[in-house]
Amino acid sequence: MSILKWLAQAGFQIKIAEKMIYIDPVYYKKYKEKIGEISEKADLILVTHAHGDHCQPATLKKIRKDDTVVIATSKCAKKVGGDVKILNPGEEAVVNDITIKAVEAYNYKRFKSPGKPWHPKGYGVGYLITIEGKTIYHAGDTDFIPEMRNLGQVDVALLPTGDKYTMDNSEAAEAAVIINPEVVLSMHRWDTDPEEFKEKVEANSAIKVVILQEGEEYEVG
Repeated sequence: MSILKWLAQAGFQIKIAEKMIYIDPVYYKKYKEKIGEISEKADLILVTHAHGDHCQPATLKKIRKDDTVVIATSKCAKKVGGDVKILNPGEEAVVNDITIKAVEAYNYKRFKSPGKPWHPKGYGVGYLITIEGKTIYHAGDTDFIPEMRNLGQVDVALLPTGDKYTMDNSEAAEAAVIINPEVVLSMHRWDTDPEEFKEKVEANSAIKVVILQEGEEYEVG
């Protein structure tokens, strides 16, 4: 059994037995009262891409131990330094009986300028994290992409719903129905209303939608 805690943005902490996992851990002063200091040492850190709201070297330095395994993209690895394992889409690693598989994450319809997506294909990844027979999918920053149709079994999906840089509520709800996890949570949601996402998912599936606020936890049974 693992405890999933939403930190902020796309950042999560997963506690399982004596192990501590972080995904995209970043520190924001404005969330300090909700999530406290991000200071518990990590056994495993996963970073989806090199943007500063996902790959924050100062935070990684704070939670990194000598034996912490860091898995990230090549651009993030250059920023954080040290021993970092790079996983490209389709590649897997096993760390302390936890299986991590990198999958595609990219924009094809959201652009910072004509022809230049915020997250071009190859820039970032999502992760499938299998712990004690349960698979958690962290989508990273992405649009609703065709590769989501072939993820396999997903028990808990963490999907961005904020629009501009990622899927909006409608697209994320459509993605959730296609992925068909037991449970889905929204993240990276900016000012969008997660209740809209919840309504759209529940109107078209039997998926359980969990809405967390920063610092709140969900038990993955």
